[in-house]
Amino acid sequence: MGTSRELVKLYYRIGEVSQIVGVQPHVLRYWETEFRTIRPQKSHKGQRVYSRRDVEKLLKVKDLLKNQGFTIAGAKKKLRDPEAQVTPEPEPEPEPAVAPVVAAAPARDPMREQMRDALLALRADITSMLDDLGAPPRRPKLPSLP
Repeated sequence: MGTSRELVKLYYRIGEVSQIVGVQPHVLRYWETEFRTIRPQKSHKGQRVYSRRDVEKLLKVKDLLKNQGFTIAGAKKKLRDPEAQVTPEPEPEPEPAVAPVVAAAPARDPMREQMRDALLALRADITSMLDDLGAPPRRPKLPSLP
C-alpha cells in the first residue's frame, strides 16, 4: 500500500489517524460503525487506539469512498471480497432544469367580452347619472372587472 513507511508506531490516537487518513475524527468514528473490520482498542482512559492494520484499512476505505466513487455498501462488498467485480455506482445525473409552468392566457370568449363591455358601459352611464343628480362626491368604489 505504500503507507507502511509512514506508519512507524504500533498504535495511534484518533487525532493522529485523522491527520494520516485526511478526514475528521467524526468521520473515523462513523466508519467504525459501518465497517466491522475497523475496531480500535480503547486505552485505560477510554481513548481510541488504532493499530497499523486499522489505519491501513481506513486508508483503503477512504480510497474506495472518496477516490473510486463507491458507496458505503459497495465499499463493504469490495473489502469483503477484493477480487469481486464490484463497480462504483455512477454519479446520479442532475435533474434537467424545468421551465416554470406559466399559466396560459385564458382563451378569448366572445360572449364574455360582450358582457364585460355591456357592464362597463352600464357603469359609465350610472356614474354619469349620479354626477347629473349632484350626488355627493364620495362614491363607493366599484370593483374592477377582469
